[in-house]
Amino acid sequence: MAHIKGEMKLSEFNYDLPKELIAQHPAANRDDARLMILNRRTGTIEDGGIKDLCKYLGKDDLLVLNNTRVIPSHLVAHKKSGGRIDILLTKEIAPKIWEALVRQGSRVKDGIELYLDSDKGFTLKRSNNGYIADLSAIEGIREWILENGYPPLPPYIRKGLAEESDRERYQTVYAKEEGAIAAPTAGLHFTDKVFKQLKKNGTETAFITLHVGIGTFQPVREKIVNNHVMDYENYKIEEAEAAKINRAIKEGKRVVAAGTTSIRTLETAAGEDGFLEKLSGSSNLFILPGYKFKVVGGVFTNFHPPKSTPLFLVSAYAGADYIKRAYQEAIGKRYRFCSYGDAMLIL
Repeated sequence: MAHIKGEMKLSEFNYDLPKELIAQHPAANRDDARLMILNRRTGTIEDGGIKDLCKYLGKDDLLVLNNTRVIPSHLVAHKKSGGRIDILLTKEIAPKIWEALVRQGSRVKDGIELYLDSDKGFTLKRSNNGYIADLSAIEGIREWILENGYPPLPPYIRKGLAEESDRERYQTVYAKEEGAIAAPTAGLHFTDKVFKQLKKNGTETAFITLHVGIGTFQPVREKIVNNHVMDYENYKIEEAEAAKINRAIKEGKRVVAAGTTSIRTLETAAGEDGFLEKLSGSSNLFILPGYKFKVVGGVFTNFHPPKSTPLFLVSAYAGADYIKRAYQEAIGKRYRFCSYGDAMLIL
């Protein structure tokens, strides 16, 4: 469901992003990334770094992060003839049966037999949403995927082709609950050192889980963005973490969400009074300007691509004009954009 204030055109969320500013690799160290700080009360824009977070978050803040763990769901398969086919597993609809996509431009016949190894054959059949990969005949396939699959990078990073280093860097240091096919990329900036500094500064942390799905990769094609429908993604909040978040809300603390997936989870789980009550389920919450936030009082996020749903969300939180101004300043100052890029803190 979309939360909106009047019809909005997709063109309103477009901007010119120089290709060279789309980060193709992460910073040398996770906490080396730059940080732009927006203050909604004053309308100011400051420049800093991830290591400066403690200057802005303190004992009156609770930082909420998404601890989903990315499945290495990009598989390299081969035809009998030896031709390579890149497959992205997107959703397990039955044990060892997956909805899947193939790399754009690949020619795949309906019902084709493919191989992961010489002894690991499976069929790929067409469906309304792409393909169905039937991996049920392969013994130990889950373990094989975890060991041999590649991180499912978005197509704007090296055309989606991962390198060995991405196995570590396209995963948060606190990833725990396996199930995502894309990383909650705002969380990629955090390190044990940053968490220790936040704790020393009195900032609490809490963890929720939302398994990021194919919606992250799907472009918005509707000219009126209100008509776009988000895919459902499963979420869960442990009772102890929910109690921590509700206690912070009751005490008047600021709830700062790390990443748009954390925002959508919190806002889906919250009742009208702002306290979390629906601790598990699925969400297709689509946030546009005009949405009234019930829980979130601060946002830590990356710089998002043009015409993307995360860009709609941060525009809803900070105001579209403020975000446009910040993005133009970020481009001028050569900030790095998208999944492996720099970050923004909106307070």
